[in-house]
Amino acid sequence: MIAVLVTGAGGRMGGHVLRALEGTAGMRTAAALERPGHPDLGHEISPGVKLSTELEPALDSAQVAIDFSVPESTLALVDAAARKSVPLVLATTGFGSEDMRRIQQAARRIPIVMAANFSLGINVLLDLVAEAARRLEGYEIEVLELHHSQKLDAPSGTALALARVAAEARGQDLEQTAVYQRVGRIGERPPEAIGIQSLRAGDSVGEHTVYLAGPGERIELSHRALSRDNFAVGAVRAARWVVGRPPRLYALSDVLS
Repeated sequence: MIAVLVTGAGGRMGGHVLRALEGTAGMRTAAALERPGHPDLGHEISPGVKLSTELEPALDSAQVAIDFSVPESTLALVDAAARKSVPLVLATTGFGSEDMRRIQQAARRIPIVMAANFSLGINVLLDLVAEAARRLEGYEIEVLELHHSQKLDAPSGTALALARVAAEARGQDLEQTAVYQRVGRIGERPPEAIGIQSLRAGDSVGEHTVYLAGPGERIELSHRALSRDNFAVGAVRAARWVVGRPPRLYALSDVLS
């Protein structure tokens, strides 16, 4: 049995991950962590597992950790897991460049699977967007994402990933070409721009559409998540896969291949 630590276990995604683990043969929840002050601390959140804030003992009981939390908690987990040689599956988004350097440094010591979205469908969409961007030379690209009102970061990590694969397919640097807002008299659209727009409303699990517009036509590539279960299943699949891998920063595409 692979013993799994779930961080952010008391949150929206944490419950889905716990249920996915209960339904997966050969895997079990070894520990579950949440932020200090969470109302469910000390309660049994999975059979035989109480929700805790104690990171070090939780890592000692686990062979791999799945993280759906916030960047500050993730970075503390990354540092401790690197010291204790515990592989990681990171599903948290909203990291800055310095945060990413810390994660990359840890990946020299432990295997880490990191993805903005653990949906299998989204990872197929990434391939489709890259192919479309390569083949539709000169077509203008816009990315639109919609999430629930409680989402903390914008644009979503998935929207950024979609824009990034489109930019890379065209040999562009997304930091130089991304446009995040348009207000007032902005002039004509630069042909190389990639627009990324965010909507926040209701309880949408997540919707992403990439528009590729050319002379007389427009292609729309879309994904709509109808349940968080698909994210949890992808993360559990990655956790099973990463145990025993050599240190490196992996993508979900490595797991699927």
